[in-house]
Amino acid sequence: MTSSSAAMAAASASTGPGSVQILMLRKALQLQQQGALALLNTLPQPAPAGDLPLPTSGHLGTKVNTMA
Repeated sequence: MTSSSAAMAAASASTGPGSVQILMLRKALQLQQQGALALLNTLPQPAPAGDLPLPTSGHLGTKVNTMA
């Protein structure tokens, strides 16, 4: 636990009976955030747009309508 979260926990623990539930909710949200970040970091990175080849044949993406 970091010093800021320890100070927050000490301050909120003395405020009332609902403070324990709030602390547990915050901890659960932090754990979910860490899990989501870990999952996002495992995703493959998309290829940059400049590396994609342009289509040279077919019906899609080979013709440009220049009528204005």
